[in-house]
Amino acid sequence: MTEIHTPWWQSGVLYQVYPRSFSDSDADGNGDLQGIIDRLDHLEWLGIDGIWLSPITLSPNADWGYDVADYCAVEPDLGTIELFDALVAGAGRRGIRVLMDLVPNHTSEEHLWFVDSRSSKTASKRDWYVWADATAEGAPPNNWVSSFGGPAWTLDATTGQFYLHNHLAEQPDLNWWHEDVRSAFDDIFRFWLDRGVAGFRIDVCNIIIKDKQLRDNPPATEDDDFEAQLFGQRPVYNGNRPEVHDVLRRWRRLTDSYDGSRALIGETPVKVDVLARYYGDGSDELHMAFNFPFITSPFEAETLRGIVEETEELLPLGAWPAWTGSNHDMSRFASRWGEGNPSKIGAAIVMLLCLRGTPVLYQGDEIGLGDRAVGHEDMRDPLGVLYFPAYAGRDAMRTPMPWRDAPGGGFTDPGVASWLPIGDTGPCNVEDQRSDPRSILHLTHDLIALRRETPELQTGAYESVKAPDGVWAWRRGDHMLVALNLSEGDATLADVEGRIRIGTDRQRDDEVLRGVVRLHPWEAVVIDTR
Repeated sequence: MTEIHTPWWQSGVLYQVYPRSFSDSDADGNGDLQGIIDRLDHLEWLGIDGIWLSPITLSPNADWGYDVADYCAVEPDLGTIELFDALVAGAGRRGIRVLMDLVPNHTSEEHLWFVDSRSSKTASKRDWYVWADATAEGAPPNNWVSSFGGPAWTLDATTGQFYLHNHLAEQPDLNWWHEDVRSAFDDIFRFWLDRGVAGFRIDVCNIIIKDKQLRDNPPATEDDDFEAQLFGQRPVYNGNRPEVHDVLRRWRRLTDSYDGSRALIGETPVKVDVLARYYGDGSDELHMAFNFPFITSPFEAETLRGIVEETEELLPLGAWPAWTGSNHDMSRFASRWGEGNPSKIGAAIVMLLCLRGTPVLYQGDEIGLGDRAVGHEDMRDPLGVLYFPAYAGRDAMRTPMPWRDAPGGGFTDPGVASWLPIGDTGPCNVEDQRSDPRSILHLTHDLIALRRETPELQTGAYESVKAPDGVWAWRRGDHMLVALNLSEGDATLADVEGRIRIGTDRQRDDEVLRGVVRLHPWEAVVIDTR
């Protein structure tokens, strides 16, 4: 019989590190690569298999690393290329792989490519970016809007043409119709893959190709999602173009040409039916894609179940989901789903770690870290600065990781002003929770350990189980059952025989079940039915 090999990224757990907020090794207020190295023991203890690093490349930080000035150089605030190599090596010794964040849609305006491109209409890299003339009335070339608000076009005085930027004006969009751009990114892929990177999280990979004719987007309708209605248009021509799949197939071939263990995970803020297309035939585009309908769902049994089951139905054969509840752009799930309630937070942890697919935790999820309010005077996110007080931006989910309850939070030295305020940590810190076997941290650790020793929780099929209103239950493989009571009332799930392996009420661990399992409000259990 041929042995079936399960890729590490299918059986494992990923963990997003926002480097500037993870750990400050040199007391300058900024997290850095050495700080990540210093905390690898925590990730090893937790049971993490791979870390995804938010951008560490050279950047003027108009959008905190997502405006890249050099794709093959490390931002000095964060470290050096030698420290990066040391991080990959140190993680590898602990069985942890490192994935990079790749930002292919746009560069910084300070990238040498764009400096050349905007120098004249005949510049060698002029066509590496999207340039267009004004309309006869002097308006921008079309009606596209930036995700940061306002037109997605800026007039450049040097040449009298507009350049496209789907984000900040400091982030000009590359022209992915140009073969030289595609070839340049082949080289960028190889640069990092040759250094031992295990793959890439690809920023806004669904929008890198734009309509060649630059046609106007149609107006939004009442059936469109919130963002389309907010901007007044459906992003038909500046996103999700069919030609983007040619680029993804090219990247998949390049990545697979290494040792077969590298992975591509896409940022794909689209509906589930569109999400499925980014897997290609299940083996020739993305290995995984983030499911934004899931991330943005309310914490309700029927809604979440529906999204998961639609995803299971629509993904092509061989495709593998990825599940996350928090990231550097989204409100943390401990606030959004958990509302600060430890029971809800624990149920969310069980859900993320027990669905079929790869769980991706964001730093602090393992201790139930919620959003931390940042005052206007301390804001660093350009969205918050621009739209305050109507919108407070993304700083609240990027505040420093609390390692202990002390001045500086163990993130930096006492008395040092961190790049974003850390605030009072209280019991929501690693040190205190490490010493408390009933903490969210130990629940997370123990679930990951159970997952590691239980093949059904790694790769077993998902099968929905009939359950009362407010309860979501599913089987994994032949003998694992997961049940979540996502309601304010007690609930009972019938026809259950077995043993609770882990529950959010840790006093129920190893409880033997004979016919029913009773669940208190917001309680979750993982049951071995053998």
